[in-house]
Amino acid sequence: MTNGGERGIPEPPSARRRYPPRPVGVHWPVTDLGRAEVLDLVVVVSGEPVGSRRWSELRQGLFLLLDWLGEQPGSSWQERFVESSADASRDAWVALARKWLEGREEYSGNRLALMERSLVAAICADVVRPSLIWLFTGGKHLKLVQPMVAIRDPTGFAELSQRCSQDPHITPTGTSHVLSRTAVVLAAKGGTIRDVTIGDYLEVLEVERRVGRDVRQGSAGFKMLREMGVFGPGVPTLREITSSGQRSAEDLVDAYGLVCRPIRDLLVEYLNERRPAIDYTTLVRLAYALAGCFWSDLERHHPGICSLRLPTGVGTAWKQRLQRRETIQKTPQGTATPISIERISHLDISSLVRAFYLDLAEWALTDPERFGKWVAPCPIGKADLSRHKANRRRKARMDARTRERLPVLPVLVETTNRWRRDSAALLAAAREVAAGETFSAGGETLRRVHRPHATVDRIWVEDPATGDQRLLNREEDHAFWAWAVIEVLRLTGVRVEELLELSHHSLVEYRLPTSGELVPLLQIAPSKSDTERLLVVAPDLAEVLEAIIRRVRDETGSVPLVRARDHHELVWMPPSPLLFQRVRGAERHRINVQFISNLLGAAIARTGLADQRDGSPLRFTPHDFRRIFITDVIRNGLPPHIAQIIAGHQNLNVTMGYKAVYPEEAIQAHLAFLARRRALRPSEEYRTPTDEEWQEFLGHFERRKVSIGTCARAFGTPCVHEHACVRCSMLWPDDAQRERLAEIRNSLVARITEAKHEGWLGEVEGLELSLAGAESKLNEIDSRATRPVLVELRPTPAHNAR
Repeated sequence: MTNGGERGIPEPPSARRRYPPRPVGVHWPVTDLGRAEVLDLVVVVSGEPVGSRRWSELRQGLFLLLDWLGEQPGSSWQERFVESSADASRDAWVALARKWLEGREEYSGNRLALMERSLVAAICADVVRPSLIWLFTGGKHLKLVQPMVAIRDPTGFAELSQRCSQDPHITPTGTSHVLSRTAVVLAAKGGTIRDVTIGDYLEVLEVERRVGRDVRQGSAGFKMLREMGVFGPGVPTLREITSSGQRSAEDLVDAYGLVCRPIRDLLVEYLNERRPAIDYTTLVRLAYALAGCFWSDLERHHPGICSLRLPTGVGTAWKQRLQRRETIQKTPQGTATPISIERISHLDISSLVRAFYLDLAEWALTDPERFGKWVAPCPIGKADLSRHKANRRRKARMDARTRERLPVLPVLVETTNRWRRDSAALLAAAREVAAGETFSAGGETLRRVHRPHATVDRIWVEDPATGDQRLLNREEDHAFWAWAVIEVLRLTGVRVEELLELSHHSLVEYRLPTSGELVPLLQIAPSKSDTERLLVVAPDLAEVLEAIIRRVRDETGSVPLVRARDHHELVWMPPSPLLFQRVRGAERHRINVQFISNLLGAAIARTGLADQRDGSPLRFTPHDFRRIFITDVIRNGLPPHIAQIIAGHQNLNVTMGYKAVYPEEAIQAHLAFLARRRALRPSEEYRTPTDEEWQEFLGHFERRKVSIGTCARAFGTPCVHEHACVRCSMLWPDDAQRERLAEIRNSLVARITEAKHEGWLGEVEGLELSLAGAESKLNEIDSRATRPVLVELRPTPAHNAR
């Protein structure tokens, strides 16, 4: 399960232990009443006028229902209802009632319907309390809400309905869900709305998920009951209650299903020993390395293994397997293909396993009884942890990633800003027209549609071309937050957890002691390095922060206080006026990391940018903006030690590691070298040529064309072969003139034969030189024809478009 998802409200076991539901017994005052008393009570509380047709039908149905239950064993009506198997039969309980009527030869569809109606009245009068699973299966078709409102708690339901209608984030459909869910709680647990507990509500959500019902409105109902004071003072939101917290070492290790119990117990004990000195994120990573990557892998490949003393072959094979991992890669055609890739973190995992062995050896010196039997040679030597090559490769990967993304950052910024403007214009234009009317804004023409179950401020539109319906409020919300996230990340270079911890209190002022000028500063809360720092707020950053504050302010003009959950430690922090907050469902929450990743993906998809390696959509992570920021500021002249302070690094080498090395730096240095060398050469060599010199130069290239190719001799040099081009090595033969060259070759052969026949031996030597030259040119043409096709290294226009 994922915590706090909009499609479901998870409920970890810890929440059920902290908030148990009310138990349902088989005895309480109403269910222990006699037959006549129950009959009078149900008829009276139903409110049907005495003597009316509905009053008569209710009495008739009650007679049949009580007769049926009266034949079941038990001393209370609840006990008889359970013993009748009606509750356990769920939606088959109607068949039981029908079979009972048929056995008495009194069956008719009307009598069976009267029994169902009377059962609803008996439930509302608290005579019987069906289980939650029955209410969502067997009783799902019973109209329970209206009679429960009228009979059980009309005042409480009226207040609950009023609160729902006053909340702008709860739709009419959401109000119906809240009322029906509350009615189900009262039907199963008894009492009024003021008697509902947190455990009752959690149990209802759990049962609804079990039967496949939608629980997206679960937070709305919980919020309304909390604001009514039903749960008591100081109750957190449903998301806080149901969010899983830190897990025990036992749970972390047992998640990998280890077979060897002694090793499992050892790992649990080791984690518990290390836990006080490390944070929770490190603990989880340690459990993953030792239980998941190390011992679980050994048990899979060597069943029955139960000792840390690994044979040489076993340890070597494990280290080789650790360096690779299996994954699924999608081809451009969408086909999923399993592949094996390098595990980038294999050195980190090896380090944790080696530390595990060394810790056991050290602890055995002080506590040999507990750890002495586990001391064994470590399968990972010091040489296995050499990081020189890995660090160079990681640096190369990060530099290549930064070099690919920095040039296209302006495209992403402009596209996201345009997305924000267009979505806001569409939403504003849609609010000005009535349902069914067409409007144009942001380069689109849409038609507003009416959704009867949506709240008034929810603007739904339809694309006339495709027929697709869109919620403009959601589009505008996503566009704004995508723009805000990208702008703050690229202008500050902060980490994503630091971004999410920005609050209204983070904006401070500093007065310069020299000029008295007020400088706005952005206070960055301690995160990874536990070091607080201040950043100067530039005008463009101030504009973004101002837009965020205007958006999140409530009706009082202040930024609401929200509780945020620490992404790493899984603990809830005190309420704070966080800037990156939005309404989610019916509650206001801080934006989470997953939502930011989704926003970046949507923004990149709108740019059409593609990865240069495989043509897949380019992917940005929040940390990419941090690397780009550091690279950009250092390239533009900011001293590295100042960049280190802005980035919050404790080591300057870390900052320089973030800076990508660009080829243009080498190019600029080389051009500077050429400029210095040129300055040392005679200026005559670099003067501007005259028109006559230029025309002579161009004429040289025009005059070097001959019948069988092109002369490649240098400009200003004479022909060394006295225009015997077929002999010259500087002739570049033309492929199209091969036939002419073959004729020359054949003519030379004939002339050599004739000269030898006539005794003209003085010409034979010259003709043979020409023949050798002709043969060489023909061979050169033929060799070019058989060469492989050259690959164009320059980017194609389509590649540039990406």
